[in-house]
Amino acid sequence: MAAQIPKSMKALQSVWFHLALITHQSDPIPSGAYPSRRSYSKEEEFGIVNIPVPTLRENDVLFPLVPGHETVGVVAAYGPKVEGFNVGDRVVADNSETCGSCFYCRRGEELLCEHIKLHGVTMNGGFAEYCAYPAGRVFKIKNLSDIDATLLEPASCAAHGVDKIAPKMGSTVLMFGAGPTGLVLAQMLRLNGGCKVVIAAPEGLKMNLAKSLNAGDEYIALSRKDPSAQFAKLKADNPYGFDIVVEATGSVKILEDAINYCRRGGKLVVYGVYAHADRVSWPPSKIFGDEITILGSFSETYKFPAAIDYLDTGKVKVNGIVNKVFKLEQWAECLESMRNKSAIKAAITFD
Repeated sequence: MAAQIPKSMKALQSVWFHLALITHQSDPIPSGAYPSRRSYSKEEEFGIVNIPVPTLRENDVLFPLVPGHETVGVVAAYGPKVEGFNVGDRVVADNSETCGSCFYCRRGEELLCEHIKLHGVTMNGGFAEYCAYPAGRVFKIKNLSDIDATLLEPASCAAHGVDKIAPKMGSTVLMFGAGPTGLVLAQMLRLNGGCKVVIAAPEGLKMNLAKSLNAGDEYIALSRKDPSAQFAKLKADNPYGFDIVVEATGSVKILEDAINYCRRGGKLVVYGVYAHADRVSWPPSKIFGDEITILGSFSETYKFPAAIDYLDTGKVKVNGIVNKVFKLEQWAECLESMRNKSAIKAAITFD
């Protein structure tokens, strides 16, 4: 079933990370066996993620590209074999498509798919008025506002992180960083075994937001000039360290030191985004002798339902994380708000 999809639409296009507002040609409403299971959504909001350019390799992205991987909208059309949706349904889209047949997919490790396609990263995404997704990657939302629903993609990554961490009841957690995904992960850990969550982050907007969301049990507002005394006190106050230490800042310096906050037998979670050239140096004898587990948690597949359950019911609070909203034509102002750090998280709307 289809509404009238225009032959062209407004969109942002990136050519080697240089953005421009363009008129983008619509794909036809799909038909046939697999494509007929796709749905078209009319975009209402999409979130902006501040990922430094060096984290993306040239062969990861096919330019020109319509970016945008955190997409919220309403169903505008769908193929003849799609069931369970109606035109006008409020939905969020999972940006990942896996092949289902490679070495990793056949082992149930779809996130590591050798042929994974990511809307807004390796294929056209949500920075356009309309976008097509497989119906199986589209989910209805009820209570969340469109703005807050842009947090469902990072929340699904956090849900995957909780699965990887597998916290035991009564675990103590130290979270470095108070960015959007870190604040969601902190709340999920509190709901899944973390009896004490300490958030350590620079004083300012993000730390104030962490407190307002009640994301942690304790807060260490680090000085932006010299936090060394606070780090020393954190170690002194917790001589055995923490069961789980999460590095969510993307700072190699903090990651390198984070292992020193792990208790013996603890877990260090590498959760930030780093440049491919970044390196850390940890003594193997410490990892070996203290039996420290180092975990990577990268993205997600199939965790949107869990994320929706947590956010749509209000168990995990995200109000205020998106603190800047722009029109599509204001994309340059939007990116500037990310660069100058006045935005915790920004979103662009078409209405």
